[in-house]
Amino acid sequence: MAVEAAKLGLDEGRLARVGETIAVDIAAERYDGAVVLVARRGEVVHHEAIGLAERASGRRAVVDDVFHLFSIAKTFTASATLLLADRGALRLTDPVAEFIPEFAAKGKQRVTVGQLIGHTGGLPPDLPFVQPQDLGNTEAVALAVAEQALIAPPGERVCYSPIGAYAVLAEIVRRVDGGKRSFRQFLDEEIFGPLGMRDTCLSLRPDLAARRVPVTVRDHTPAIIPAAALESINVMLTESFEMPGASAIGTAADLFRWGEALRRGGELDGVRILSPAILEFALRNHTGAEPNHIYDSMCEARGWDPYPSNLGLGFFLRGSETYTMPFGLTASSGTFGGLGAGSTIFWVDPERELVFVCLTSGTLEDSRNFERMQKLSDLVLASVVD
Repeated sequence: MAVEAAKLGLDEGRLARVGETIAVDIAAERYDGAVVLVARRGEVVHHEAIGLAERASGRRAVVDDVFHLFSIAKTFTASATLLLADRGALRLTDPVAEFIPEFAAKGKQRVTVGQLIGHTGGLPPDLPFVQPQDLGNTEAVALAVAEQALIAPPGERVCYSPIGAYAVLAEIVRRVDGGKRSFRQFLDEEIFGPLGMRDTCLSLRPDLAARRVPVTVRDHTPAIIPAAALESINVMLTESFEMPGASAIGTAADLFRWGEALRRGGELDGVRILSPAILEFALRNHTGAEPNHIYDSMCEARGWDPYPSNLGLGFFLRGSETYTMPFGLTASSGTFGGLGAGSTIFWVDPERELVFVCLTSGTLEDSRNFERMQKLSDLVLASVVD
């Protein structure tokens, strides 16, 4: 049950513009539907489903729809690694090869765990070669990454690795944990379960299958991830499939719980996942003024300046520059969160004590998705009047 917005300093009329704006875009068939959630000081003030979960079948969106979260999964995998660092089981400055000896090849012996989390390890963005049946096998992908050569010296350049780096991190977690649990089990038992994120998992749990929103590419402008690759997740995701950088599914309500735990310094309802100290460290800007080169082609196509990385350890950061920013231009500089390919977002504005979640059906090309999310985020921020 949502709390009355005015009691938490939000203007209900201004907040309604979020859903109204989405409805206009859906009517114009720019995309198909969305579930949005806005919370302040731990209380949900707005939770709405708009449009369609699947246009082809006419299935209406509902608030408990389960969406593919894509790269929001990286925030879970990064946090699993930070959790082990919190326990003293590893250090972020440890070489990756200390845990995966095969990684010490082709110049990668100095790459550290922290560099992998922050995409400064020099790994290429390309998916490493594995047999198709092994794409959802974390260990197989991690060992394939061990065979790749670097494209930049460790620590010198932001080389965003959509799949490879986070498969390696997950394999490190699995091995440090003792190797008896799969990585998806680790997430279930150490993060999702304790935080009450009942409808979130790294694979396709059978009880969630009927509520899953299929991935449909609505905007066929050439994007960073090709349309066929995005839509292939509809077939690939099974109960045992895990891709630690991209295969998580979940609901808006669960992402609110995730964002709220992070906003509270790593704790929710008396359960602590991360220490305030390690979370504060993870939310620093670890990439300085370095551009995020995975967006170079997008910037060239749109005539934009090089896209600033503003990366923490596992999280995107708002920063203070003026550029097309999915978290909203008016968000406080300490705002952080996660993004999923052309479709999903959550962010936390600690200064305003806000959590925003927007999960959509019908993916857009990356730059157009950034513009859409910036507009919606700024509408949310404009509703804060007290």
